[in-house]
Amino acid sequence: MSYFDAASSAPLHPVARQALHASLDEGWADPARLYREGRRARLLLDAAREAAADAVGCRPDELVFTSSGTRAVHAGIAGALAGRRRAGGHLVVSAVEHSSVLHSAEVHEAAGGAVTEVGVDRGGAVSPEGYAEALREDTALACLQSANHEVGTEQPVAEVAEVCRAAGVPLLVDAAQSLAWGRVDGGWSLLTGSAHKWGGPAGVGLLAVRKGVRFAAQGPADERESGRAAGFENIPAIVAAAASLRAVRAEADAERARLRELTERIRERVPALVPDVEVVGDPVRRLPHVVTFSCLYVDGETLLHELDAAGFSVSSGSSCTSSTLTPSHVLRAMGVLSEGNVRVSLPAGTEAAEVERFLGALPGVVAGVREKLGAPAGPTAGAEAASLVVDALGKRCPLPVIELAKVIGDVPVGGTVTVLADDEAARLDIPAWCEMRGQEYVGERPADHGRAHVVRRSS
Repeated sequence: MSYFDAASSAPLHPVARQALHASLDEGWADPARLYREGRRARLLLDAAREAAADAVGCRPDELVFTSSGTRAVHAGIAGALAGRRRAGGHLVVSAVEHSSVLHSAEVHEAAGGAVTEVGVDRGGAVSPEGYAEALREDTALACLQSANHEVGTEQPVAEVAEVCRAAGVPLLVDAAQSLAWGRVDGGWSLLTGSAHKWGGPAGVGLLAVRKGVRFAAQGPADERESGRAAGFENIPAIVAAAASLRAVRAEADAERARLRELTERIRERVPALVPDVEVVGDPVRRLPHVVTFSCLYVDGETLLHELDAAGFSVSSGSSCTSSTLTPSHVLRAMGVLSEGNVRVSLPAGTEAAEVERFLGALPGVVAGVREKLGAPAGPTAGAEAASLVVDALGKRCPLPVIELAKVIGDVPVGGTVTVLADDEAARLDIPAWCEMRGQEYVGERPADHGRAHVVRRSS
Protein backbone atom coordinates (compact mmCIF):
# COMPACT_ATOMS: atom_id res chain seq x y z
CA MET A 1 0.00 0.00 0.00
CA SER A 2 1.36 3.44 -0.96
CA TYR A 3 0.43 6.19 1.49
CA PHE A 4 0.08 9.46 -0.48
CA ASP A 5 -1.73 11.65 2.08
CA ALA A 6 1.11 13.22 4.08
CA ALA A 7 -0.57 16.65 3.93
CA SER A 8 -3.33 15.25 6.14
CA SER A 9 -0.98 13.48 8.52
CA ALA A 10 2.60 12.41 7.93
CA PRO A 11 3.77 8.99 9.13
CA LEU A 12 5.49 9.08 12.52
CA HIS A 13 9.15 9.89 11.97
CA PRO A 14 11.58 7.31 13.43
CA VAL A 15 13.20 10.04 15.53
CA ALA A 16 9.80 10.94 16.97
CA ARG A 17 9.18 7.32 17.92
CA GLN A 18 12.58 7.06 19.62
CA ALA A 19 12.17 10.34 21.49
CA LEU A 20 8.64 9.43 22.57
CA HIS A 21 9.70 6.10 24.02
CA ALA A 22 12.75 7.57 25.75
CA SER A 23 10.84 10.42 27.37
CA LEU A 24 7.98 8.26 28.65
CA ASP A 25 10.19 7.23 31.55
CA GLU A 26 11.58 10.71 32.20
CA GLY A 27 8.82 13.17 31.34
CA TRP A 28 5.79 11.97 33.24
CA ALA A 29 6.06 14.24 36.29
CA ASP A 30 4.70 17.76 36.77
CA PRO A 31 7.27 20.20 35.33
CA ALA A 32 6.01 22.91 37.68
CA ARG A 33 7.21 20.99 40.77
CA LEU A 34 10.61 21.46 42.38
CA TYR A 35 11.38 17.89 43.32
CA ARG A 36 13.73 15.73 41.25
CA GLU A 37 11.16 14.19 38.92
CA GLY A 38 9.58 17.60 38.29
CA ARG A 39 12.94 19.20 37.53
CA ARG A 40 13.76 16.37 35.12
CA ALA A 41 10.45 16.90 33.31
CA ARG A 42 11.07 20.65 33.21
CA LEU A 43 14.47 20.13 31.58
CA LEU A 44 12.87 18.01 28.86
CA LEU A 45 10.13 20.59 28.28
CA ASP A 46 12.59 23.50 28.14
CA ALA A 47 14.87 21.66 25.73
CA ALA A 48 11.92 20.86 23.45
CA ARG A 49 10.80 24.49 23.53
CA GLU A 50 14.28 25.70 22.59
CA ALA A 51 14.50 23.24 19.69
CA ALA A 52 11.05 24.17 18.38
CA ALA A 53 11.73 27.90 18.74
CA ASP A 54 14.96 27.54 16.81
CA ALA A 55 13.10 25.76 14.01
CA VAL A 56 10.38 28.40 13.94
CA GLY A 57 12.78 31.33 14.23
CA CYS A 58 11.57 32.89 17.45
CA ARG A 59 12.61 33.15 21.10
CA PRO A 60 11.79 30.22 23.39
CA ASP A 61 9.72 32.47 25.63
CA GLU A 62 7.60 33.44 22.60
CA LEU A 63 6.49 29.86 21.92
CA VAL A 64 3.96 27.69 23.73
CA PHE A 65 2.75 24.16 23.06
CA THR A 66 -0.97 23.48 22.58
CA SER A 67 -3.08 20.34 22.30
CA SER A 68 -3.31 20.57 18.49
CA GLY A 69 -2.63 22.83 15.52
CA THR A 70 -6.32 23.72 15.39
CA ARG A 71 -6.23 24.71 19.04
CA ALA A 72 -3.18 26.87 18.35
CA VAL A 73 -5.06 28.68 15.57
CA HIS A 74 -8.15 29.22 17.71
CA ALA A 75 -6.12 30.47 20.67
CA GLY A 76 -3.92 32.67 18.49
CA ILE A 77 -6.77 34.39 16.68
CA ALA A 78 -8.91 34.83 19.80
CA GLY A 79 -5.99 36.15 21.85
CA ALA A 80 -4.79 38.57 19.20
CA LEU A 81 -8.28 39.94 18.56
CA ALA A 82 -8.88 40.38 22.29
CA GLY A 83 -5.50 42.02 22.78
CA ARG A 84 -6.24 44.56 20.07
CA ARG A 85 -9.91 45.17 20.78
CA ARG A 86 -9.24 48.89 21.18
CA ALA A 87 -7.89 49.01 17.62
CA GLY A 88 -11.14 47.60 16.28
CA GLY A 89 -13.01 44.42 15.53
CA HIS A 90 -12.07 43.81 11.91
CA LEU A 91 -10.41 40.54 10.86
CA VAL A 92 -8.86 39.83 7.44
CA VAL A 93 -8.40 36.27 6.16
CA SER A 94 -7.79 34.70 2.78
CA ALA A 95 -10.57 32.74 1.10
CA VAL A 96 -8.44 29.58 1.10
CA GLU A 97 -7.42 29.41 4.75
CA HIS A 98 -7.65 26.17 6.69
CA SER A 99 -11.08 25.53 8.18
CA SER A 100 -9.74 26.26 11.68
CA VAL A 101 -9.10 29.87 10.63
CA LEU A 102 -12.41 30.25 8.83
CA HIS A 103 -14.32 28.75 11.78
CA SER A 104 -12.63 31.25 14.09
CA ALA A 105 -13.67 34.01 11.68
CA GLU A 106 -17.27 32.77 11.79
CA VAL A 107 -17.26 32.88 15.60
CA HIS A 108 -15.79 36.38 15.56
CA GLU A 109 -18.42 37.58 13.08
CA ALA A 110 -21.25 35.99 15.07
CA ALA A 111 -20.03 37.90 18.13
CA GLY A 112 -20.37 41.20 16.27
CA GLY A 113 -16.97 41.47 14.61
CA ALA A 114 -16.33 42.16 10.94
CA VAL A 115 -14.52 39.79 8.56
CA THR A 116 -13.10 40.43 5.09
CA GLU A 117 -12.06 37.52 2.87
CA VAL A 118 -9.29 38.20 0.36
CA GLY A 119 -9.74 36.32 -2.89
CA VAL A 120 -7.12 34.28 -4.74
CA ASP A 121 -6.09 33.79 -8.35
CA ARG A 122 -6.72 30.59 -10.29
CA GLY A 123 -3.49 29.16 -8.85
CA GLY A 124 -4.73 29.68 -5.29
CA ALA A 125 -2.46 32.60 -4.33
CA VAL A 126 -3.40 35.91 -2.77
CA SER A 127 -1.82 39.19 -3.79
CA PRO A 128 -0.22 41.68 -1.36
CA GLU A 129 -2.35 44.34 -3.05
CA GLY A 130 -5.46 42.39 -2.11
CA TYR A 131 -4.47 42.48 1.55
CA ALA A 132 -3.58 46.17 1.33
CA GLU A 133 -7.06 46.91 0.01
CA ALA A 134 -8.70 44.79 2.71
CA LEU A 135 -6.94 46.44 5.66
CA ARG A 136 -8.88 49.19 7.43
CA GLU A 137 -8.29 51.57 10.31
CA ASP A 138 -10.20 49.21 12.59
CA THR A 139 -8.39 46.04 11.46
CA ALA A 140 -7.22 44.15 14.53
CA LEU A 141 -5.64 41.11 12.86
CA ALA A 142 -4.84 39.58 9.48
CA CYS A 143 -4.33 35.84 8.82
CA LEU A 144 -2.55 34.10 5.97
CA GLN A 145 -1.42 30.51 5.55
CA SER A 146 2.17 29.92 4.47
CA ALA A 147 1.05 27.21 2.02
CA ASN A 148 -2.32 25.81 1.08
CA HIS A 149 -3.40 22.52 2.61
CA GLU A 150 -5.31 21.28 -0.45
CA VAL A 151 -3.31 22.38 -3.51
CA GLY A 152 0.12 23.20 -2.03
CA THR A 153 0.34 26.77 -3.32
CA GLU A 154 2.81 28.87 -1.33
CA GLN A 155 1.61 32.32 -0.33
CA PRO A 156 3.59 35.60 -0.49
CA VAL A 157 3.85 35.80 3.29
CA ALA A 158 6.84 38.15 3.43
CA GLU A 159 5.18 40.68 1.12
CA VAL A 160 1.84 40.52 2.95
CA ALA A 161 3.64 40.84 6.30
CA GLU A 162 5.29 44.03 5.06
CA VAL A 163 1.92 45.42 4.00
CA CYS A 164 0.50 44.59 7.43
CA ARG A 165 3.52 46.05 9.24
CA ALA A 166 3.12 49.33 7.37
CA ALA A 167 -0.52 49.45 8.47
CA GLY A 168 0.31 48.52 12.07
CA VAL A 169 -1.66 45.26 11.87
CA PRO A 170 -0.26 41.96 13.22
CA LEU A 171 -0.20 38.98 10.85
CA LEU A 172 -0.93 35.43 12.02
CA VAL A 173 0.55 32.73 9.80
CA ASP A 174 -0.77 29.16 9.75
CA ALA A 175 2.47 27.34 8.93
CA ALA A 176 1.23 23.79 9.48
CA GLN A 177 2.05 22.62 5.96
CA SER A 178 5.40 24.37 5.51
CA LEU A 179 7.30 24.09 8.80
CA ALA A 180 8.85 20.77 7.80
CA TRP A 181 10.56 22.54 4.88
CA GLY A 182 11.95 25.60 6.62
CA ARG A 183 11.24 28.79 8.51
CA VAL A 184 8.55 31.17 7.32
CA ASP A 185 10.13 34.29 5.86
CA GLY A 186 8.91 37.77 6.66
CA GLY A 187 7.90 39.81 9.66
CA TRP A 188 4.99 37.73 10.90
CA SER A 189 3.58 38.46 14.35
CA LEU A 190 1.99 35.13 15.30
CA LEU A 191 2.58 31.66 13.90
CA THR A 192 0.94 28.26 14.40
CA GLY A 193 1.96 24.70 13.55
CA SER A 194 0.86 21.10 14.02
CA ALA A 195 3.25 18.26 14.83
CA HIS A 196 1.48 15.46 12.98
CA LYS A 197 1.97 17.38 9.72
CA TRP A 198 5.77 16.98 9.94
CA GLY A 199 5.97 13.45 11.34
CA GLY A 200 5.52 14.18 15.02
CA PRO A 201 2.77 12.68 17.17
CA ALA A 202 -0.80 13.94 16.93
CA GLY A 203 -2.05 16.09 19.77
CA VAL A 204 0.77 18.66 19.77
CA GLY A 205 0.52 22.11 18.26
CA LEU A 206 2.60 25.22 18.70
CA LEU A 207 1.78 28.90 18.93
CA ALA A 208 4.42 31.61 18.66
CA VAL A 209 3.59 35.19 19.61
CA ARG A 210 6.29 37.79 19.00
CA LYS A 211 7.24 40.10 21.84
CA GLY A 212 5.40 43.40 21.53
CA VAL A 213 2.27 41.87 19.99
CA ARG A 214 -0.78 42.68 22.09
CA PHE A 215 -2.27 39.37 23.18
CA ALA A 216 -4.93 38.51 25.75
CA ALA A 217 -5.46 34.78 26.27
CA GLN A 218 -9.13 33.85 26.32
CA GLY A 219 -10.93 31.35 28.55
CA PRO A 220 -10.31 30.49 32.20
CA ALA A 221 -6.86 31.39 33.46
CA ASP A 222 -4.23 28.64 33.69
CA GLU A 223 -0.64 28.93 34.83
CA ARG A 224 0.56 26.45 32.19
CA GLU A 225 2.37 27.61 29.04
CA SER A 226 2.45 31.29 30.00
CA GLY A 227 -1.32 31.23 30.45
CA ARG A 228 -1.85 30.74 26.70
CA ALA A 229 -2.51 26.99 26.59
CA ALA A 230 -4.44 25.42 29.44
CA GLY A 231 -3.86 21.91 30.70
CA PHE A 232 -1.06 19.62 31.77
CA GLU A 233 1.70 19.42 29.17
CA ASN A 234 2.09 16.11 27.34
CA ILE A 235 5.85 16.18 27.68
CA PRO A 236 6.70 12.90 25.91
CA ALA A 237 4.67 13.96 22.88
CA ILE A 238 6.12 17.48 22.96
CA VAL A 239 9.66 16.12 23.10
CA ALA A 240 8.91 13.80 20.17
CA ALA A 241 7.38 16.69 18.21
CA ALA A 242 10.42 18.93 18.69
CA ALA A 243 12.88 16.12 17.94
CA SER A 244 11.10 15.14 14.74
CA LEU A 245 10.89 18.77 13.56
CA ARG A 246 14.63 19.10 13.94
CA ALA A 247 15.12 15.76 12.13
CA VAL A 248 12.93 16.57 9.13
CA ARG A 249 14.62 19.95 8.80
CA ALA A 250 18.00 18.22 8.58
CA GLU A 251 16.62 16.08 5.74
CA ALA A 252 14.64 18.86 4.06
CA ASP A 253 17.04 19.95 1.32
CA ALA A 254 17.57 16.46 -0.07
CA GLU A 255 13.91 15.46 0.25
CA ARG A 256 12.69 18.74 -1.26
CA ALA A 257 14.60 18.17 -4.48
CA ARG A 258 13.70 14.49 -4.70
CA LEU A 259 9.97 14.87 -3.98
CA ARG A 260 9.62 17.91 -6.25
CA GLU A 261 10.92 15.82 -9.13
CA LEU A 262 8.32 13.15 -8.36
CA THR A 263 5.39 15.56 -8.06
CA GLU A 264 6.54 17.33 -11.23
CA ARG A 265 6.42 13.95 -12.94
CA ILE A 266 2.80 13.56 -11.81
CA ARG A 267 1.90 17.11 -12.92
CA GLU A 268 3.27 16.51 -16.40
CA ARG A 269 2.14 12.96 -17.05
CA VAL A 270 -1.37 12.78 -15.58
CA PRO A 271 -2.90 15.14 -18.24
CA ALA A 272 -1.13 13.12 -20.94
CA LEU A 273 -2.33 9.79 -19.55
CA VAL A 274 -5.90 10.74 -18.58
CA PRO A 275 -8.19 12.81 -20.84
CA ASP A 276 -10.08 15.81 -19.43
CA VAL A 277 -7.91 16.48 -16.38
CA GLU A 278 -7.07 19.85 -14.83
CA VAL A 279 -3.96 20.10 -12.65
CA VAL A 280 -4.63 22.81 -10.06
CA GLY A 281 -2.44 24.97 -7.84
CA ASP A 282 0.55 27.14 -8.68
CA PRO A 283 3.01 25.12 -10.79
CA VAL A 284 6.08 26.88 -9.38
CA ARG A 285 5.37 28.43 -5.98
CA ARG A 286 4.19 25.24 -4.31
CA LEU A 287 5.14 22.74 -1.66
CA PRO A 288 7.52 20.13 -3.05
CA HIS A 289 5.46 17.11 -2.04
CA VAL A 290 1.92 18.12 -3.05
CA VAL A 291 0.18 17.88 -6.42
CA THR A 292 -3.58 18.14 -7.00
CA PHE A 293 -5.67 17.45 -10.07
CA SER A 294 -9.36 17.13 -10.96
CA CYS A 295 -10.91 14.69 -13.43
CA LEU A 296 -14.04 15.50 -15.41
CA TYR A 297 -16.98 13.09 -15.27
CA VAL A 298 -15.73 11.35 -12.14
CA ASP A 299 -17.35 10.80 -8.76
CA GLY A 300 -14.61 11.73 -6.29
CA GLU A 301 -15.69 9.32 -3.59
CA THR A 302 -15.80 6.37 -5.99
CA LEU A 303 -12.42 7.39 -7.42
CA LEU A 304 -10.83 7.42 -3.96
CA HIS A 305 -12.31 4.02 -3.14
CA GLU A 306 -11.03 2.56 -6.41
CA LEU A 307 -7.55 3.99 -5.87
CA ASP A 308 -7.57 2.59 -2.35
CA ALA A 309 -8.46 -0.82 -3.76
CA ALA A 310 -5.55 -0.43 -6.19
CA GLY A 311 -3.19 0.24 -3.26
CA PHE A 312 -3.02 4.05 -3.05
CA SER A 313 -4.14 6.25 -0.15
CA VAL A 314 -4.99 9.74 -1.47
CA SER A 315 -7.40 12.48 -0.46
CA SER A 316 -9.84 14.76 -2.24
CA GLY A 317 -11.55 18.14 -2.08
CA SER A 318 -14.47 16.96 -4.21
CA SER A 319 -17.96 17.73 -3.01
CA CYS A 320 -18.97 14.11 -3.53
CA THR A 321 -16.57 12.98 -0.80
CA SER A 322 -18.30 15.26 1.71
CA SER A 323 -21.51 14.73 3.64
CA THR A 324 -22.41 18.38 2.91
CA LEU A 325 -22.29 17.83 -0.88
CA THR A 326 -20.67 21.25 -1.28
CA PRO A 327 -17.37 21.72 -3.10
CA SER A 328 -14.16 22.46 -1.26
CA HIS A 329 -13.99 26.12 -0.27
CA VAL A 330 -10.44 26.20 -1.65
CA LEU A 331 -11.38 24.89 -5.10
CA ARG A 332 -14.44 27.16 -5.14
CA ALA A 333 -12.35 30.23 -4.33
CA MET A 334 -9.89 29.30 -7.09
CA GLY A 335 -12.68 28.80 -9.61
CA VAL A 336 -11.34 25.43 -10.74
CA LEU A 337 -12.95 22.07 -11.36
CA SER A 338 -13.96 20.31 -8.15
CA GLU A 339 -15.34 16.99 -9.40
CA GLY A 340 -13.01 14.02 -9.33
CA ASN A 341 -10.45 15.94 -7.30
CA VAL A 342 -7.35 14.04 -6.14
CA ARG A 343 -4.62 15.38 -3.84
CA VAL A 344 -1.38 13.41 -3.85
CA SER A 345 0.95 14.41 -1.01
CA LEU A 346 4.07 12.29 -0.79
CA PRO A 347 5.68 11.50 2.56
CA ALA A 348 9.44 11.56 2.98
CA GLY A 349 11.05 8.46 1.57
CA THR A 350 8.52 7.87 -1.20
CA GLU A 351 10.18 5.86 -3.96
CA ALA A 352 9.98 6.68 -7.67
CA ALA A 353 8.68 3.17 -8.30
CA GLU A 354 5.60 3.91 -6.18
CA VAL A 355 4.83 7.00 -8.25
CA GLU A 356 5.28 5.05 -11.47
CA ARG A 357 2.91 2.39 -10.19
CA PHE A 358 0.35 5.11 -9.40
CA LEU A 359 0.70 6.62 -12.87
CA GLY A 360 0.25 3.18 -14.35
CA ALA A 361 -2.93 2.46 -12.39
CA LEU A 362 -4.65 5.87 -12.61
CA PRO A 363 -5.83 5.83 -16.27
CA GLY A 364 -7.63 2.51 -15.87
CA VAL A 365 -9.19 3.53 -12.57
CA VAL A 366 -10.53 6.82 -13.98
CA ALA A 367 -11.80 5.12 -17.15
CA GLY A 368 -13.61 2.52 -15.06
CA VAL A 369 -15.35 5.14 -12.91
CA ARG A 370 -16.36 7.15 -15.97
CA GLU A 371 -17.79 4.05 -17.63
CA LYS A 372 -19.89 3.27 -14.55
CA LEU A 373 -21.32 6.81 -14.61
CA GLY A 374 -22.05 6.72 -18.33
CA ALA A 375 -19.68 9.57 -19.17
CA PRO A 376 -19.15 10.41 -22.87
CA ALA A 377 -16.17 8.66 -24.42
CA GLY A 378 -15.64 11.43 -26.98
CA PRO A 379 -17.32 14.33 -28.78
CA THR A 380 -20.83 13.85 -30.12
CA ALA A 381 -21.98 14.93 -33.58
CA GLY A 382 -25.10 15.80 -35.52
CA ALA A 383 -26.35 19.21 -34.45
CA GLU A 384 -30.13 19.37 -34.63
CA ALA A 385 -31.58 22.00 -32.26
CA ALA A 386 -30.49 25.60 -31.67
CA SER A 387 -31.02 25.14 -27.95
CA LEU A 388 -31.55 22.32 -25.52
CA VAL A 389 -32.58 22.02 -21.89
CA VAL A 390 -31.05 19.33 -19.67
CA ASP A 391 -32.93 18.49 -16.48
CA ALA A 392 -30.30 17.46 -13.91
CA LEU A 393 -32.35 18.38 -10.85
CA GLY A 394 -31.73 15.97 -8.01
CA LYS A 395 -28.49 14.69 -9.54
CA ARG A 396 -25.17 15.14 -7.79
CA CYS A 397 -21.65 15.63 -9.04
CA PRO A 398 -20.50 14.81 -11.62
CA LEU A 399 -23.80 13.86 -13.28
CA PRO A 400 -24.94 17.40 -14.29
CA VAL A 401 -21.65 17.92 -16.15
CA ILE A 402 -21.85 14.49 -17.74
CA GLU A 403 -25.35 15.25 -19.03
CA LEU A 404 -24.09 18.56 -20.44
CA ALA A 405 -21.17 16.86 -22.18
CA LYS A 406 -23.46 14.28 -23.78
CA VAL A 407 -25.62 16.87 -25.57
CA ILE A 408 -23.32 19.81 -26.32
CA GLY A 409 -22.67 18.32 -29.77
CA ASP A 410 -26.41 18.23 -30.48
CA VAL A 411 -26.60 22.02 -30.84
CA PRO A 412 -24.85 24.00 -33.58
CA VAL A 413 -21.95 26.35 -32.89
CA GLY A 414 -23.60 29.38 -31.34
CA GLY A 415 -26.44 27.29 -29.92
CA THR A 416 -27.04 26.92 -26.18
CA VAL A 417 -27.58 24.18 -23.65
CA THR A 418 -29.36 25.08 -20.41
CA VAL A 419 -28.63 22.77 -17.49
CA LEU A 420 -31.14 22.77 -14.64
CA ALA A 421 -29.35 21.71 -11.47
CA ASP A 422 -29.78 22.04 -7.73
CA ASP A 423 -26.31 20.70 -6.83
CA GLU A 424 -24.10 23.42 -5.37
CA ALA A 425 -21.06 21.90 -7.07
CA ALA A 426 -22.60 22.56 -10.49
CA ARG A 427 -22.12 26.30 -9.97
CA LEU A 428 -18.38 25.65 -9.99
CA ASP A 429 -18.00 22.61 -12.20
CA ILE A 430 -20.06 23.72 -15.20
CA PRO A 431 -18.03 26.96 -15.71
CA ALA A 432 -14.83 24.96 -15.13
CA TRP A 433 -15.93 22.40 -17.76
CA CYS A 434 -16.56 25.24 -20.22
CA GLU A 435 -13.06 26.62 -19.72
CA MET A 436 -11.49 23.19 -20.10
CA ARG A 437 -13.48 22.33 -23.25
CA GLY A 438 -13.39 25.73 -24.98
CA GLN A 439 -17.11 26.46 -24.58
CA GLU A 440 -18.72 29.71 -23.41
CA TYR A 441 -20.38 29.87 -20.02
CA VAL A 442 -23.12 32.46 -20.46
CA GLY A 443 -24.18 32.52 -16.82
CA GLU A 444 -26.83 31.27 -14.43
CA ARG A 445 -30.28 32.39 -13.34
CA PRO A 446 -32.78 31.22 -10.72
CA ALA A 447 -35.01 28.34 -11.75
CA ASP A 448 -37.64 26.23 -10.05
CA HIS A 449 -35.94 24.17 -7.34
CA GLY A 450 -32.43 25.16 -8.45
CA ARG A 451 -30.42 27.17 -10.97
CA ALA A 452 -30.38 27.31 -14.77
CA HIS A 453 -26.82 27.26 -16.15
CA VAL A 454 -26.56 28.42 -19.76
CA VAL A 455 -23.69 27.23 -21.97
CA ARG A 456 -23.11 28.39 -25.55
CA ARG A 457 -21.32 26.05 -27.90
CA SER A 458 -18.18 27.73 -29.27
CA SER A 459 -16.56 24.86 -31.14
